[in-house]
Amino acid sequence: MTERVRLDVWIWAVRLVKTRAAATAACRGGHVKLNGQAAKAAQPVRIGDEVRVRISGFDRVVGVQQLLAKRVSAPLSAAAIDDRSPERPTAIDAAQVPRRAKGAGRPSSRERREIDRLRGREG
Repeated sequence: MTERVRLDVWIWAVRLVKTRAAATAACRGGHVKLNGQAAKAAQPVRIGDEVRVRISGFDRVVGVQQLLAKRVSAPLSAAAIDDRSPERPTAIDAAQVPRRAKGAGRPSSRERREIDRLRGREG
């Protein structure tokens, strides 16, 4: 086995994205970080590195346990990563966010103070 693999190949091989082209596009778009730094597609990945991929508005944080250059089955790819991703918010959390009615115009001074209080910006 090799000591390093291209970042886009590894992201595709461990099934974080569906296609290799999507992995390359994610790297070009700045949605992939390797050890906290923006990464290019051809950057080498080593065992012990941390890869952060932004997918559908959420970050997947994984540690590299095994280097894969080819796409493998789901159980093997799960063994190749150490998933450190934070919990995704549930749909209930998103529904609890207060919203102003569309077309309601600018908030009055009282409404603005209430909005600030809700957001924790009193003062």
